[in-house]
This record gives sequence, C-alpha cells and structure tokens, in this order.
Amino acid sequence: MTPKLAIFGEAPAFDQPLYVGRPYVGDRKRLLDRIEGALDRVWLTNAGPLCDEFEQRVCDIIGVKHCVAMCNGTVALEIAARALGLTGEVIVPSFTFIATAHALQWQEITPVFCDIDPETHNLDPVQVERMITPRTSGIVGVHVWGRPCAIEPLREVADRHGLRLMFDAAHAFACSHGGRMLGGFGDVEVFSFHATKFMNTFEGGSVVTNDDEIAIAMRYMRNFGFAGEDDVRYLGTNGKLNEISAAMGLTSLDAIDDVVARNRENMDTYHRVLGRLPGLALIDYDRSEHNNYQYVVLEVDEAAAGLTRNELTQVLHAENVKARRYFHPGCHQMEPYRSLFPHAGLLLPHTERLTDRVMVLPTGMEIDAGTIERIAHIVETAIAHAPEVRAGLALQEDA
Repeated sequence: MTPKLAIFGEAPAFDQPLYVGRPYVGDRKRLLDRIEGALDRVWLTNAGPLCDEFEQRVCDIIGVKHCVAMCNGTVALEIAARALGLTGEVIVPSFTFIATAHALQWQEITPVFCDIDPETHNLDPVQVERMITPRTSGIVGVHVWGRPCAIEPLREVADRHGLRLMFDAAHAFACSHGGRMLGGFGDVEVFSFHATKFMNTFEGGSVVTNDDEIAIAMRYMRNFGFAGEDDVRYLGTNGKLNEISAAMGLTSLDAIDDVVARNRENMDTYHRVLGRLPGLALIDYDRSEHNNYQYVVLEVDEAAAGLTRNELTQVLHAENVKARRYFHPGCHQMEPYRSLFPHAGLLLPHTERLTDRVMVLPTGMEIDAGTIERIAHIVETAIAHAPEVRAGLALQEDA
C-alpha cells in the first residue's frame, strides 16, 4: 500500500509552513509602548535610553562588564575582529554559518578552516593547534547549538601561542558552561539577535567582554570612530543598534523564561517520539547547565534509516515542515572559499560527514506536543516505507 505522504499526492499534513526559527514578538502591547516612548522622545538611534537599558540587561543576565550592541551579528563579528587586532590568518570551523568566515574575509583576514569534534560539533582543540602557522593571529570558536566549545583547551592553545581567542556565540545566549553564562569567556564573545533567534531585536547583535579597553574601542568603532562631536579617534563604521530594535530586544528579554521553557518541553517531546526510530540520533544538552534549547538537531544515518538526510528533508518539506540542513555544505564548500581553498575538505573529514547528516526541526512558541507528534508520524511513516519513498522522490526528480 502506498504510504499516505504528500510526495504521493496526499494533502500536506500542515496547512501552514512550520519554520525553523519562526520569529516571536512577545508582549505586543509592551513592545508598542516602548516604541511609542522612543517616538515621543524623538530619539531613534545613537545610543538612546532603550539601547542603554538593553545593554545593561544583557550584562546583568550574562554577568559581564560590557555589552556593546550592534546593528547585526555580522557587523559585531567584524568590529570584534578589528578591535582585537586580528590579521593574517584566523582559525575557524567550517561547520558554522557563513558569516563567521565572511566577517574575517571581508577584512582581508584569511579564515583557516579547522575540523570539529564529531561528538560535540565544535572545534577540536587538537586540530586547531595543528593549523597554527606564523601568520596565525587568533582563534574563533563557535558554540554550535548553544553547546559550549572546549573553552579551557582552546584558551590553553591560544595562550601557548600568543593568540587572541574570540567566541561566536550566535546560538548561545542564555547558555552556560561550568555554571557561568557564556559571554564571559575568551577575549570577547559575539551574540546574534536576528529575528530567527529565540531572543531577538528584529535584526541585531552584540559583543560582550570584560576588557575595558576593547569595549571602549568597539563603542568608537560602531559609530564611525567618533569619541565626541568633532573628535574621530578610530577607523569606524555605522554599526549602532537603533532604538526600535532595542525596544524589541527588551520585550524579547521579558519573555525569555517562557520561550526557554517551551523550547525545553518541545525538546523533551521530540526525544520521546523520535528517539525510538532507527537511524535517527537527536543531540541532547547537559541538563545541569543553562541552555536555550532553540535547536532540535537530528543526525540521520542512511544505513539504518533507509533514507538520506536530504531525502527525509524533502519528505518533510512536502508536508510543510520546513526542516533545515545545518550547516550544509560547510563554509569551505561555498564561495569564495571553494575557489580559494579547493582542497580544504581533505582536512575536514568530520565536518564533511556531519554536513551530510544533520537537520534541524521546528520548535518555539508556535510548536506544541501535538504538532511534534504529527511531525514524528511523518518521519516514522517515511522510514517505515523507505524504498517506496526513495522511488517516489526519484520519480519527482525525473518529472
């Protein structure tokens, strides 16, 4: 019997698409009140009171001295790299969002792609040390899925070779390591507050640090280098967070506990309903630490599931479940790096394997247990009828 799946002509399981990272507005009235206040003050940007309040609240949550809010996470990475004086080569994972590499390459700093630990999905410190050359000035670790990098080993490598250590913490707001919130490790850490993050400012980011001099430099740099009305002290750009975005950030912070609680409930449900299926492995989080549980990450083993990650993603997309392939195909397989470093993949076996296996499933405030159970039914049906599904997908490609 033909399985009841949309790829075989059945109606999609969901009328409306279920997205990974669907934006959450929170208390709309509170948001609009804050925006009205900004309009009444006619102070819409340039370090207004909402931006100042947002920065202070981030500092209080994380336990750091300085939060320098920016217009987006990519500019935050760029300014952080410049404030740290990074030059030459910087070691980064390829298993990350492309902005991590672009923020360096944009400033003519060469990203040197390093392999990951296949268990943690984060930079492997042993491999990092092997990639260091006389041109290396720093290391950028990425806390993938909000799970901390090997922070202490990376710090030891950086100190031993006199390198700067920066963390891309785009996934990791409200996550902890050893009981300390991420943000206070390394020389600086960078957050993204893009609309798709569980805590957002519409579009935004920040750099957090305990280093007074670096913080002062970044505040100048995000405002064209101005230290006063007619006093430019640094090469700078326009990286400021505006007041309307700060209003969204404050409103998002108000709801953070509720969002984390829902994400954790959803994570537990996914583990319950998908954990028993062959060929699927859901990553888990250290429940003794804080985490935002934003990423429901599934590794697909083709040999056991009977379907590849790509095939299972196609099935879900047909049902309006917009699962994502993270981080496919890896930065080193994208331009300009694919042309600049055509043989990089030879040094990245764990990265290349993982980019073919990982998918991320929808979660957030719009998702509940019933929705997750329906998603699981689609996955279970596809795996149970893997040969028919594979044949059906092949026919669609040929059509």
